[in-house]
Amino acid sequence: MSAAGRYRVAWSSISRYQRSVSCAGVELPQCGVAHGPVASRLADQRGLTMTMNLTQRLLHALRERGATEVFGIPGDFALPLFLEIERSAILPLHTLSHEPAVGFAADAASRARGGLGVAAVTYGAGALNLVNAVASAYAERVPLVVLSGAPAAHEAASGLLLHHQVKTLDSQWRLFEELTCDRARLQDVSRAPAQIARVLDAALAQSRPVYLEIPRDRPAMACEAVPRSEAPAVDGERLAACAEELLTRLRSAERPVLMAGVEIRRYGLEAQVAELARRLDISVVTSFMGRGLLTGHGVALAGAYLGLAGDPDVSALVENSDGLLLLGVIVSDTNFAVSARRIDLRRAIHAYDGDVAMGHHVYHGLPLAALVDALLERVPARPDRPAPAAAVSGGGATLDDAPVQPSDIAAAINALHAEHGALPLACDVGDCLFTAMDVHATELIAPGYYATMGYGVPAGLGLQVATGKRPIVMVGDGAFQMTGWELGNAARLGCDPIVVLFNNASWEMLRTFQPEGRYNDLGNWDFASMAAGMGGDGCVVRTRRELAAALERAHATRGRFQLLDVRLARGVLSPTLARFVGAVKRLSMPGSAST
Repeated sequence: MSAAGRYRVAWSSISRYQRSVSCAGVELPQCGVAHGPVASRLADQRGLTMTMNLTQRLLHALRERGATEVFGIPGDFALPLFLEIERSAILPLHTLSHEPAVGFAADAASRARGGLGVAAVTYGAGALNLVNAVASAYAERVPLVVLSGAPAAHEAASGLLLHHQVKTLDSQWRLFEELTCDRARLQDVSRAPAQIARVLDAALAQSRPVYLEIPRDRPAMACEAVPRSEAPAVDGERLAACAEELLTRLRSAERPVLMAGVEIRRYGLEAQVAELARRLDISVVTSFMGRGLLTGHGVALAGAYLGLAGDPDVSALVENSDGLLLLGVIVSDTNFAVSARRIDLRRAIHAYDGDVAMGHHVYHGLPLAALVDALLERVPARPDRPAPAAAVSGGGATLDDAPVQPSDIAAAINALHAEHGALPLACDVGDCLFTAMDVHATELIAPGYYATMGYGVPAGLGLQVATGKRPIVMVGDGAFQMTGWELGNAARLGCDPIVVLFNNASWEMLRTFQPEGRYNDLGNWDFASMAAGMGGDGCVVRTRRELAAALERAHATRGRFQLLDVRLARGVLSPTLARFVGAVKRLSMPGSAST
């Protein structure tokens, strides 16, 4: 079968996200014909399945597209929706304390396991609280589904201003138009199945957020099944021409390099891209945002490209390449602003957002999955070679009574991983994220481009709920003040993350760019003492010896979250952040533009 044909088959089942569907409580495969007792049970249940309600149909459609849970906070306009979600038990419902955390947890669930993330909120005060998290998901290409309650039709027509209303009843709708790739109001239940299919499939196809508004008198209304969607046609000739030209460029290059970006994870292509890299026998790096990609897939990664802030050898490899293949890479300042030598994209190959650009030549309408498939068809497999050993060395972890610095945190985590195996990282922004660049290859989720604070803790909860993997959360004290209190929900969610809190009583990364003024001071908060009241264990860490012992103790303790309140001196930065700040300041000076 051709690459385009395989892509259509894969997409029609929503890639790898299709699961068994429940037919009024009867689990059976989505394909094939039921026989024997199963068929009899189906016949008995047929009447029930025809009277499934709107919420049940929606939840089945979400589950078929990879959702495994719903994160939410109820409100009066969403109460009927929440009741039906809980009654149906099709997807578990997990409530948190504040809507931004709901969005971050759902975003992290999608990033960590693939498929859709789902955030359910009420109209107005709930949905508008969610805006920043949805904006982050849009910028970073995450298929997040927003389910919002809304006034019923008779309420909207009452002539009264309704509580939670802003300017008009449509203000919320218009705001989410800017933050999503598709949206629908499920007012007409007869049209709802087609609307749900269109919107959810758009989320997966474009890997961006979508919005569904559900009036509160609709969740329990009878509804037909949500249809399956066929993949949009891929022009086979254009796909073949693109693949051939791309390979010709790579083969003619003396220094080809493949850079993996976030779309690789969003479209579930890590295994395929790893195989492509092995067949091409090409140097492989990740972007800053793509740190953690291809982990465990048998690829010898050279590292993450950070320009002047990163490994000079990796930077030289990328910047001197005459055949740079950017697969799913967002060309943003966080990925490329501190390049020592500006990358000439006219000489690069950039596959992103459904287009493939080679110099001034662009192939439109070629999804990344179809392109990778076509390349694999044309590059023969190489003889099996031993997979490169994962970097598990704990080298560099010093056990003494010297004050902890950010670099010591990375070294201590590396030592923990070497001893017990790697844990995934959920990371906030700031020096914790730059420190994470020195943690040896492991899974990492972080808002590296949109750079919103407050992501780390709820993301860690979302990651563990969705995957069952216990995470290490790396977070600064400023971000923890925003959303760290969601740890109070950890026990109820069945989560026990290890939280490493960078506590320097400061918005330190902001201070590095502008040291004047006291507005970056945060005060001295004793976070460790607050842990017990939220159902976890806290400890203060001041020395490298204490850090190693605290991490070991935290790893051995299960069932309660572990909060390591690491006290750092102001002005002490990780080497990576120090290089990044220095490069930004140097390159921003007049006449210092890189060439």
